[in-house]
Amino acid sequence: MATKKSKSSNKSSKTKSTKPAATAAKSTAKSVEKTNTVDEHTTKHEDTSSTPSTKHSKSCLSGFFAKKYEGKESILTVFKDHKFYGALLGELLGTMLLAFLFFSVLLMGIASTATYVIAVIAVLIAVYAFSGACLNPLVAVGMMASRRMSVIRGIMYIIAEIAGAWLGWLVFNAFHLAGGETAYELSTMSAIDEGKFWITALVELMGGIIIAFFFARALKYKRSVFTFAATVAGGIVLAVLVGYVVSAAFLGLSNNFIYNPALAMMLQIFPTAGENFGEILGGICQALSAYALIPMIGGVIGFYLSDFTAKLSGEE
Repeated sequence: MATKKSKSSNKSSKTKSTKPAATAAKSTAKSVEKTNTVDEHTTKHEDTSSTPSTKHSKSCLSGFFAKKYEGKESILTVFKDHKFYGALLGELLGTMLLAFLFFSVLLMGIASTATYVIAVIAVLIAVYAFSGACLNPLVAVGMMASRRMSVIRGIMYIIAEIAGAWLGWLVFNAFHLAGGETAYELSTMSAIDEGKFWITALVELMGGIIIAFFFARALKYKRSVFTFAATVAGGIVLAVLVGYVVSAAFLGLSNNFIYNPALAMMLQIFPTAGENFGEILGGICQALSAYALIPMIGGVIGFYLSDFTAKLSGEE
């Protein structure tokens, strides 16, 4: 009997001894949970308190030079996509139509500008789905510089635009020759007189900035093709009006701006005569600088001006 009691007493003592251990373990687990929750609250508080500083420390120009087009395009991959050839054809046809319209405006005068604007909107709407309707080398250069377009695509667009302007001139000149002696005399760009280079270049630069700025802003409304086309056409009209007022009213110049390097090459900007080869080459370089290089620089400035303004205003 004594042994049974001792066994039962041992069992009871074991159970009694294990209960305090279990309670101690529970208390330690609760204390650990409390400390974890305290740590979580403190870390959350620290995160929330640190977020304003990170927002303020983040520069408004972060991502300013980031790539803005989807996918990767290189000379090895871009020519394998049939959509690329459709885009080039769209640029060629669109520039051809714009060239024909522009030469018609030069022939008939400034009075037909309203009709020209409606036609430009129609061409932009028709071509936009194919290529984005750049239709101007200064726009293509601005798209490349602001990383909205790959370099290889931009270069091929410029080639297609020059070819389109040449085709537009051929069609227009064919009708002119068919008219014979009764046809109007075709307009050409005025030769850059000595001392007038920087004035002409300034007008071209100003027009290039306006057109590129409006084109960059129009890309924000690309869901509405009509709004896009109307914004671009409005920028072209504004640039033409500013150039016309500055040139004719203030500087006494005429036929000294065009804002499209592809069209400028069709309007006899290059000299064909000179005392020697050096003079002819200098005239060619001067014409390319005034009517091609300077407008492209204006295109880059216009796109970056739009992006910088959008960053400062918090639009993006």
